[in-house]
Amino acid sequence: MPGCDFTRRDLLIWSAVAAAAPAISLSAFDGLASAATPDGDISPANLELVTLTEDRAVITWYTGYTGTDDGTGRMVPAPADGEVHWGTHPDKLHKVATGLSRNTPYHYVELTGLEPGQTYYYQARSLGLPVPPTPFTLISGNAVGTSTFGLDTTGPYSFTTPLPPPGTYLFSIALCNDLHMGETQAGLVGGQPQYIGIQQVPGLPPYPEVMLESLVQDVTTLGADYLLAAGDISAEAVPVDLSTAYRMLGDFGLYRDDYFVTRGNHDRAHLGDPYAGCRAGQWQGNDCFQDEFFPGTGEPTYFTRDIQGLRVIGIDTYDKPGNGGDAGALSPEQLSWFRTQLAKEQDRPTIVFGHHPLVVQDSAFPITPGNSLDPAQATTILQDYARMPGLFLHHAGHTHRNKRTISPLAPRVTLQEIAAGKEYPGGFSILRLYTGGYALNFYKSRSDLAREWSERSRQEILGYWPQFALGAAVSDRNIMVERDLSGLRPVRGHKPHGRVLASR
Repeated sequence: MPGCDFTRRDLLIWSAVAAAAPAISLSAFDGLASAATPDGDISPANLELVTLTEDRAVITWYTGYTGTDDGTGRMVPAPADGEVHWGTHPDKLHKVATGLSRNTPYHYVELTGLEPGQTYYYQARSLGLPVPPTPFTLISGNAVGTSTFGLDTTGPYSFTTPLPPPGTYLFSIALCNDLHMGETQAGLVGGQPQYIGIQQVPGLPPYPEVMLESLVQDVTTLGADYLLAAGDISAEAVPVDLSTAYRMLGDFGLYRDDYFVTRGNHDRAHLGDPYAGCRAGQWQGNDCFQDEFFPGTGEPTYFTRDIQGLRVIGIDTYDKPGNGGDAGALSPEQLSWFRTQLAKEQDRPTIVFGHHPLVVQDSAFPITPGNSLDPAQATTILQDYARMPGLFLHHAGHTHRNKRTISPLAPRVTLQEIAAGKEYPGGFSILRLYTGGYALNFYKSRSDLAREWSERSRQEILGYWPQFALGAAVSDRNIMVERDLSGLRPVRGHKPHGRVLASR
């Protein structure tokens, strides 16, 4: 949900916007939908250019039985073939790529061997039918390319690959957030029971576990050396859910060696019997998140680490009392500590990660105080960022969307919101560092069950969710920036990842 806590007031504001947009199926949310009997007629839908690097592109779509409704407002899933025809001229799509699965409703096709700086044209097809793009009716955007070529037709569509970052490759970091371990319904709207959330198909594993398992497998396959998880590790900080997240992240490597986490508003201290065995929270209730991830006596929930010469600062953006639905904030003690860290070694390559964004712009949904950090604190932090030549990236979650923002207060710093790991589009970003710059690319988690849940959960918020979460442009989820990172040290070989957990 936008800001994780989409309130009744938010809904009333947004509903006025949605009412003015072209209508789509609302049957998922009236509680009365029943699936029509499939008659064999299959339609493709929801084409998206998800990932675009200098040498590869990932393209996804869905196939369903025409005219049916599976109870979520979408077509009943229909297995079909899937292929992408592509080339360097719109009339010569001579190359053909197929997907991870040859007969599936959940199509994931990767084009490889692309040339940097080259314009390509492509058309995705199932059963010989061209696949239409994910529609954008609330926003101005483009789900399928870096140009408008073909958008007013059935394709082909077009993209231009970026140039690679200059210099020598150093290492990679996986960035993720909003895992929500323990959640059972995605897309709930507080106080509005008629707007139902999306649940997992009965008999399948809990979707937060499906998505995190795939995420860990995928980032390992892609060669990430480290992983940063920026908050909302759990749905409501229940000890068993935090423990499950700790165990599953441990399949990537060692906590506080290979992977690091920060707190989100859902991870705050809670009241009630499930939390009674945890330490007393600083602000309220019992703090099970701190027991799981920061168990030392008096240990703060914020930190700085050195990774191959890169300074990584993790901040706790809900270091305050509250019910989770208000703006994030750092405690006075943490803010003082943070500003002291920022004042040190200002030329040193640095990234910051924490749950709440500093600013939220260009949303199809209402932008409310709960979407971001306290405005006064955010302004102070951005002013500090402007004095830091070495700081180049601030990674945040919370909004559950892909969005790149450049603030005029600190124009050299990329403020990157990354979509939730636990629901559509369901994935993570890979930060690749080179001596002369960096690339940041979003990937959908790609196991069979992850692709199935991602497509099912796109139906959140009357089916309009993709217009918020995917990113209005390819550049909201895929960027390349030139920066001097020559002071960093390369990773010599990949670290051994496994199930061994760090001692706590």
